[in-house]
Amino acid sequence: MLVKTDNNLSGLKRRIDLSQPQQNTADGTVSPIIDKFHRSLLALRISVTDRCNHRCPYCMPKESFSKSYSFIPYEEYLSFEEIATLARAFVSLGVVKIRLTGGEPLLRPRISELIRMLKEIDGLEDLALTTNGSLLAKHAAELKSAGLNRLTVSLDSVDPNIFKTMSGGAGDLNDIFTGITEAEKAGFNQIKINAIAQKGLNPDDILNLVRQFKGTNHILRFIEYMDAGNCNGWRKENVLSSEEILKLINQTFPLKRLNPNYPGEVARRYQFIDGNGEIGLISSITQPFCQDCTRMRLSADGKLYNCLFAENGLDIKKALRQNSSKEDFISAIVNLWKDREDRYSQLRNELQALNKVPQKIEMFAIGG
Repeated sequence: MLVKTDNNLSGLKRRIDLSQPQQNTADGTVSPIIDKFHRSLLALRISVTDRCNHRCPYCMPKESFSKSYSFIPYEEYLSFEEIATLARAFVSLGVVKIRLTGGEPLLRPRISELIRMLKEIDGLEDLALTTNGSLLAKHAAELKSAGLNRLTVSLDSVDPNIFKTMSGGAGDLNDIFTGITEAEKAGFNQIKINAIAQKGLNPDDILNLVRQFKGTNHILRFIEYMDAGNCNGWRKENVLSSEEILKLINQTFPLKRLNPNYPGEVARRYQFIDGNGEIGLISSITQPFCQDCTRMRLSADGKLYNCLFAENGLDIKKALRQNSSKEDFISAIVNLWKDREDRYSQLRNELQALNKVPQKIEMFAIGG
């Protein structure tokens, strides 16, 4: 038996100590499991669908994902009950944060029911969801009522023409703004706005994004264009680095560096000198943060991945549907993480030089 659990895998009092290996104690506390590079498992990203109503060129380009594309059959999706069972197992192992992703998670019918189920897990400290915002106006109030703690909205441009290009011609910018407004009314007072910055597409709109959200209490975060998946035609010369973004913003809106909110936070934080808000920079290409990664990912069809850039996943759904014991699939999770060596971003240049870049899982299958 690898961990101390009760009958429903919940109710553990956990002590999160990043400096110590996992251990059970007399009072039932447990610190997180660690991998081969001493990284603790603290966060789980759950993809609830591989489908999306946008066709962003860096994730699901329309040339590759037409109406005839074969997505995962609905019957192969994990049920909400199965997701909740796995989530309880992860929380019992030290996970404190869960994020729901996709594809576009608001395309999954009755998603608020899943949020309610997850919120009942004793020990889960933070429950978040990432959306493209297109359906947010319709769902914002029920998401808040169900207990969702935080929202992240993906929005790459506030220019209608650039937005049309960045969404693959499938989105309406007005829908995103309306969704953010309805989310504010519902009580989401601080939304994270994620923007992919890519040379040749949206660098001229960076300052417009800043102007849109500066002073709103929302946090705008710029993400370097990544080589996630295999279909986005990624080329390093198209990456707009965080340093370039920082220099551009700082010339018009002076910034100062802030300390991280918590160990392992992926975004470098900056506050406007005038105190009127903050931005974040996520530098997966130019300043990899593999050494601090604390996330595991669960795909909609029940596969576990140790990295956004992973090639293969562990099919945990089979264990669930074959009525394996809780101890069996908990042991599978523990062993997967303890054997983890994933650090693709740190090895990217070396792998490319050796022509050994793996066939990675597509980003829309396990969330960004």
